[in-house]
Amino acid sequence: MTSFLRSDRSRAVAVWLLIVAVLVLAMVVVGGTTRLTGSGLSITQWRPISGVLPPLGSAEWQAEFARYRAIPQFRFVNPNMTLEQFRFIYWWEWSHRFLARLLGVVFLIPFAWFALRRELPRRLLWQFGAVILLLALEPLVGWWMVASGLDARVYVAPERLMIHLGIAFALLGALIWTALDAWSGRARQTLPSPWGGGALFLLGLIYLQILLGALVAGNQAGLVYNDWPLFAGHLLPGDYFGAGFWATMAHSQGAVQLHHRLIAYLLLGVAVTMAVGAWQANYLAQETRWLAISVALLVSIQAVLGIAALMTRVPIGLGVGHQLTAALALSVAVVFAWRVRRV
Repeated sequence: MTSFLRSDRSRAVAVWLLIVAVLVLAMVVVGGTTRLTGSGLSITQWRPISGVLPPLGSAEWQAEFARYRAIPQFRFVNPNMTLEQFRFIYWWEWSHRFLARLLGVVFLIPFAWFALRRELPRRLLWQFGAVILLLALEPLVGWWMVASGLDARVYVAPERLMIHLGIAFALLGALIWTALDAWSGRARQTLPSPWGGGALFLLGLIYLQILLGALVAGNQAGLVYNDWPLFAGHLLPGDYFGAGFWATMAHSQGAVQLHHRLIAYLLLGVAVTMAVGAWQANYLAQETRWLAISVALLVSIQAVLGIAALMTRVPIGLGVGHQLTAALALSVAVVFAWRVRRV
């Protein structure tokens, strides 16, 4: 494989990776809308090739609708749904899957082209391997997630939703980091930076908060305890404990919402503290200081959107905005963490 790799840097490769990252961002937004509109279980089969075509006639639409009517979500959540209403949710899920297929094509074809032309930076081979692994896992985990809602549940399993979303955000971060490496080439110096550990800790907190947010979404926990900063007038949620440890951590609406709030407070404090410290650190490059401030600003907007979404019972616009801002915050935090580790 290394014989197909020669260059230390390639800005064409970097641009391609950033285009793929934009597609991942679009997929996250469409996926969030799909979940908020209750569309995720509308396609009950996994057909990676033939599924690229939507139903083309009345008979095919009726067949798809019949398959949806056979699952618990229709019987217990949408028993009065019409065919036209089904078309609405179907198109959201189909669009999400279409974007996933497009993402695979936009990654794999240029990857093969760059490899044959020996334009992939040799030192980034392991990073490309990680990206390919994440790309391969995402559709498999996506179907595993959907399958959890087809037999005994009316929604997908929250922990599977968390893993699915977590892979998407890990892929987004890996693409951005690799693109930056491909654009800039090998660092002239890689001396330890006092900011490096802090920036990675901040990035890890953002990622953890995204995973906890997925558990909130998967448990429909944004529809309970819709006051803030209290929980139905109390300091802690009354139904915090589940039947066991895992039932509490992954399936208790009160617990997952409390955890999401607590990490949000910690994340906001760390982000603002780092931004203030960066602003006062005159030895940091100006772009690095502004990156720290941008992360803090996005985290602050994210907190405000989260509170607004909670108190209004998660309307689609606020819910999508909350998820989009999370993706932007993670993206800028990746750039910040990458930048402070290069001297």
